[in-house]
This record gives sequence, structure tokens and C-alpha cells, in this order.
Amino acid sequence: MEAPRGSLAHWIKIKDRKTEKYQMVVPTTWNAGPRDPKGQMSAYESALIGTPVADPENPVEILRTIHSFDPCLACAVHLYDEQGKNISQVHIGGACSI
Repeated sequence: MEAPRGSLAHWIKIKDRKTEKYQMVVPTTWNAGPRDPKGQMSAYESALIGTPVADPENPVEILRTIHSFDPCLACAVHLYDEQGKNISQVHIGGACSI
């Protein structure tokens, strides 16, 4: 089914009229996930491609893009230069607080 944040999936296995296994994948899991086996980017990564950042020490443009997905998790944004050196780290509030 579709939820405001994206796709929501539930899998349930019932045995002897009782829940034996249950799995739920929520929209934030899909949106923030890593690349899939075909190398396709997640929604977050795709949305960030080409986003201009005026100040790498305060990447508010990156935060705004991620906030637009209304993620329900505590997270942080880390920016790295071409050599892999961490140049900025901005923490976003606790789960569901943004």
C-alpha cells in the first residue's frame, strides 16, 4: 500500500491461527536504503544528485532535501570531499522530530 511517505509493505505468516512470522518495511526504509542489487540509487541519493551546497560546513540544502521526505528516524548528514575526508557532519533531531 502507499502511505504519505511512500510504499508500505507487510508480510505475515500464520500457523495454527497464530502469527508465526511478521515483517514490515516502512517508507523510510525504502527511501533511505542503499543501492539495490542492480545498482539503482535510493530515493534519498537520487534526490541529492546535483544539489548545490553553498556552505559545506553547514549543508542546509542537503538537510532540506532529506527533510522533504519526512523521514521517521534519527539521522545525520555527512559530507565528504573527493578523497573521502569528512568535511561536515550535521545531526538531525530524534526519530519523527523533524
